[in-house]
Amino acid sequence: MARWGLIVEQNMGYGKGQIWSVEVLGHVDGTRQEALDVLRARAERFEPHHPANPERRELYQEEEGFLLVVKGFWRTFHCRFRVAEQLYDSHPPEPPAAASPEPPPEPPQPARKPRRRTTERKPPRRAPEPDPGPPPVWDADVPQVPSWLGRDDLS
Repeated sequence: MARWGLIVEQNMGYGKGQIWSVEVLGHVDGTRQEALDVLRARAERFEPHHPANPERRELYQEEEGFLLVVKGFWRTFHCRFRVAEQLYDSHPPEPPAAASPEPPPEPPQPARKPRRRTTERKPPRRAPEPDPGPPPVWDADVPQVPSWLGRDDLS
């Protein structure tokens, strides 16, 4: 079965430092048409790096994939989405571990005496962590919020 890469090409950087960048959004094992279907769904909800405040989004289907045109306040940007068959990977994913047999059920435990209530309180339950979203557009290990922001000891 073929393995297809879901590829996006978009502009990165600002001004004269803009470059055309490529990123693999994921992989699909199956037919080319199945990969195109998954890619279309990803392209419809994709948030490109530029523009920051889009005014209009248009998605077009091409022979090789999709073209997303995003109109910003000052300029119009575009992203190309393609599927490409993966022929080689120097770091292939590890095969799934063989299913281990289920352990036998544990024997029932004898009933415990009810415990006396103590003054200790359990910490409140935390809300589940939100989805981290897509990976950062460029990985320079630069924090998005500077460490000094919000400090009261700086004048």
